[in-house]
Amino acid sequence: MIRAIFVLLTVAFARGALNDPCTAGSTPGICLSTTSCSSSGGTSHPGFCPNDPTNVQCCTKACGTGGTCRFSNTCASGNTQTGLCPGPSTFLCCLPSSSCTAPAVSSATVTLIKGFEGFVASPSPDPIGLPTVGYGHLCKTTNCGEVPFAFPLTQAEATTLLITDLKTFEKCVASDINRSVRLNANQYGALVSWAFNVGCGNVASSTLISRLNAGESPNTVAAQELPKWNKAGGQVLQGLVNRRAAEVKFFQTASSVAALPAC
Repeated sequence: MIRAIFVLLTVAFARGALNDPCTAGSTPGICLSTTSCSSSGGTSHPGFCPNDPTNVQCCTKACGTGGTCRFSNTCASGNTQTGLCPGPSTFLCCLPSSSCTAPAVSSATVTLIKGFEGFVASPSPDPIGLPTVGYGHLCKTTNCGEVPFAFPLTQAEATTLLITDLKTFEKCVASDINRSVRLNANQYGALVSWAFNVGCGNVASSTLISRLNAGESPNTVAAQELPKWNKAGGQVLQGLVNRRAAEVKFFQTASSVAALPAC
């Protein structure tokens, strides 16, 4: 009898932990105080967090473009955005699978890149010994056999090759930067120029990208972070110092053309 009373009391006074997952009908949510939920723009649904106090209810929220706040491990698309949902950092805006394509850089960006890469009509080692051709195309096979033009290249052919190559770097810059970050065409172009030079892997792991995604001022971040990328083979190269300075200047040049987010 005593044990039965103890069990009943335990059940009666049990309280589920805040921030537990819940489902209101078919909509995923989080057990959260009604005050916290409403202040974040969410909707509280009673009866779906039965072990919690009455002021803790299942909080749901629509977010982004067609997104729903839910725990990241249940986001099937893997396309998440931070800063839009209440609760812990693992409760994120889950967006539909993105059909957006990264925008092409401006002609001014192409001109900037061409100016620093220089034109090479036939495969030749770059300043650190890597075989390149055209405007900075890094050879992937012997004698750049993957290039769909005969050597020596014309400048028009090299420009076409460069624009094709840039698609990879446009995509990695656009995908690495959170949708909450707004960049104009010059800011985006400067980052694509940098990515083309240092590679997508370095971009993704950079402090520059993490600071942008944390919401810091883009112009400040670019001015402080881009100049750090001035070495090749462990040595500071004046050409890279000059390139980074030009990219910062281009980044900070006003533009009325929006680039990111792409959609």
